[in-house]
Amino acid sequence: MDRYLVAVLAACLAPGALAGGFLDDSKGSLALRNFYMDRDFRSGSGQSQAREWAQGFTLKLDSGYTDGPVGFGLSFLGMAGYKLDSSPDRTGTGLLAYDPVSREVDDQYAKAGLTARLKASRSELQLGTVQPLLPIAYPITARLFPPVFRGAFLQSREFDALTLHGGYFDRQKFRDSSNDDKLRVSAPNKRFNGTAESDFFGFGGGEYRISEQLTGSYYFAQLRDLYRQHYAGLTYTSPLGPGRLKGEAFYFRSTEDGAAAAGPVDNGNLNLNLSYQLGADTLRLGHMRLSGDTGMPYLSGTDPYLIVGGSLVSEYVNPDERVWQLRYEHDFAAQGLPGLTALARVVHGDNVQLPQYDWRGREWERDLELGYVVQSGSLAGLGLRLRQGHYQSDFARDVDEVRVTIDYSLALW
Repeated sequence: MDRYLVAVLAACLAPGALAGGFLDDSKGSLALRNFYMDRDFRSGSGQSQAREWAQGFTLKLDSGYTDGPVGFGLSFLGMAGYKLDSSPDRTGTGLLAYDPVSREVDDQYAKAGLTARLKASRSELQLGTVQPLLPIAYPITARLFPPVFRGAFLQSREFDALTLHGGYFDRQKFRDSSNDDKLRVSAPNKRFNGTAESDFFGFGGGEYRISEQLTGSYYFAQLRDLYRQHYAGLTYTSPLGPGRLKGEAFYFRSTEDGAAAAGPVDNGNLNLNLSYQLGADTLRLGHMRLSGDTGMPYLSGTDPYLIVGGSLVSEYVNPDERVWQLRYEHDFAAQGLPGLTALARVVHGDNVQLPQYDWRGREWERDLELGYVVQSGSLAGLGLRLRQGHYQSDFARDVDEVRVTIDYSLALW
């Protein structure tokens, strides 16, 4: 892949290549995130608290495209995180880099990536640093930074109703690290061998708009010698009475791949979600049902794409687990307070069958969230978010958690 990136860079920088929109259509932005996180363990042995405060900066620079049947472009991504408060006995929140042996926290850490882009018609190929956001690879920003990957990513929208994605990556920068690490499977609760590594994650699939109301999607992924995974989903939206109804159904089927270095993988995961929006209020009811001999695998450092996505503590993908979620959201614009939103959620999981226990476990979580985005003035776009969660389980440690984030993005040109 590196030699292809060098070739594209040479083409972009060749005499005359900067004509057209390469510079004229360029843009730059600087995003600032201030993040405080306090995870208080209420039971069990070991570290009693993970509490850190950090400031992050994310610089994005994107060129336009050169003229011609194939347009060339470049993107730069730079991230720098700074410690505001931490200590070896309180680290491990995922905000800051630290030494895994001494647990000494770095005062700062930084990482950067360069992406070459080739565009033809309505298709684009990215080479270098890539950030796909797909059901089988879902690296959302739940800390200072999202994880980033080294590889290739193709997106094609040649047909109005069809969007295709494909690609691979071989290295990952975790959200709290500057290193180019090999790829692993997430393994909480000893579900898999989390030390097993792979140097290839390949994926492909797409979304098809069947009608104005119905969209179908399918993706396939392979983490070489660890697991392979199929995803299929349907999303339906329709007006219903004075409001709007949305239904989602999707299914993951996962098995081991090759040498099965992370251990056996045999999992099905069915997700069903029904939501109804009426004015400023949205109510969601979701159910998730896992089957097979193991939990659901997903890439370490990312988040699983689930109906309970965004839960603060657990991901609810243990063997045989049955999960229910009730979620309520309100937009206070209806009360004359635009930019102010609130969320309340309860998640309950039971029937958990972990191999180290001879009984069925349970877990539940209650999350509350309040957010505000400044609507006008010199601080327009400044976002503040307060989240609080309470988690209890009979197979994992009980947790109370608070997160406070302040976000602001500045367009440089």
